[in-house]
Amino acid sequence: MSIFSRSIHPVQIRAVVQALQAIFVENKYADKVIEYTLRQNPKAGSRDRAFVAETTYDIVRNYRLYAAVLGKTPELESDFWAMAGIHLVLTNSTVAVGKASEISEFRGLDSADIRSKADQLRTERKFRESIPDWLDELGERELGPAWDETLAWLNRPAEVVLRANRLKTDRAALQKTLEEAGIETKPFGDGDALVLERRQNVFRTDAFKKGMFEVQDFSSQLVAPFLDPKPGMRVVDACAGGGGKTLHLAALLEGRGAVIALDTLGWKLEELRQRARRAGASNIETRVIENSKVIKRLYGTADRLLLDVPCSGLGVLRRNPDSKWKLNPTFIENLRTTQQEILQTYSRILKTGGQMVYATCSILPSENERQVQTFLASEAGTSFSLLAERKVLPQDDGFDGFYMALLLKN
Repeated sequence: MSIFSRSIHPVQIRAVVQALQAIFVENKYADKVIEYTLRQNPKAGSRDRAFVAETTYDIVRNYRLYAAVLGKTPELESDFWAMAGIHLVLTNSTVAVGKASEISEFRGLDSADIRSKADQLRTERKFRESIPDWLDELGERELGPAWDETLAWLNRPAEVVLRANRLKTDRAALQKTLEEAGIETKPFGDGDALVLERRQNVFRTDAFKKGMFEVQDFSSQLVAPFLDPKPGMRVVDACAGGGGKTLHLAALLEGRGAVIALDTLGWKLEELRQRARRAGASNIETRVIENSKVIKRLYGTADRLLLDVPCSGLGVLRRNPDSKWKLNPTFIENLRTTQQEILQTYSRILKTGGQMVYATCSILPSENERQVQTFLASEAGTSFSLLAERKVLPQDDGFDGFYMALLLKN
């Protein structure tokens, strides 16, 4: 009798296995690996592509649990085939008990044994939520009783959220346009967010090609309005990256004023320029931070300043579950140093009377409110006062974890 009562094509599983090897053996980023894997199979149907992507992410998300059931750290191709079989046993309600399988690589898997081992392991949080010991200890130390629920939410798949681009449309009109294209969404919050009812490829739609929306989590969409930019202002996004929040700031400026996007990586700013052209955001200027002079030239020039600093990304583990296995304590400690250096130096960009937002997609107080407190107690922070702060945990509304603090330069 087959271990699986429904047919699963070996080609699909092989694609998953190859992706897992690239992520865990070659130490590549999951999103890039899955993107490459799907490009290598252009003739695959939408259901097959979805199966490969979702199965790979699910196994990455539950890697520690599955490795413990397997009884070893996977290294060989056969190990990752076994991991895929373990996943299918534990997630498919139609799995039948048996040792034989129509897929040769699954022979020897015993569904009853797999389920029994998993049930025993799930009594411990570190296996149930599949997280390294050091990270579990860090989360509990910093978040206390909230960590258990927070971690459970961080181990769930993330919803896809769109932000309507006000430069070209509004939320209601975008929702109707997408509905006509067969994409169902539901509004969330008071701003521009639309949540997909089910996962679909929105990047192939005319609406996306025309710049009517960006894919951006709801929590991330809270940051730009928190800065309260007004049309005509000069706004600096000092850690712009790919520019999701830069584009949001430009839309809130209604095409007036200027947004100066800074980053140390020129290729990220090139991506931003392309996105800005599609979005119709003509008031964005990009500058690569090649040296300290780039920052010094901007001292005292900004009405609004966004410091969306590099962080651990622990608030977005649902989107990047492989981060659990790539992070380490030293890396996070170095990030805290970088965050404070950015606060100390870049805050000088702001004019007197201007406002600054310090933001992270982390849930750790040591990266968030404690960094702001340290800054305010320093010489550089004496001219600043805290106006408001917002902490978002994934269990609050079901979206990413974020932190933002609004400061006034007196």
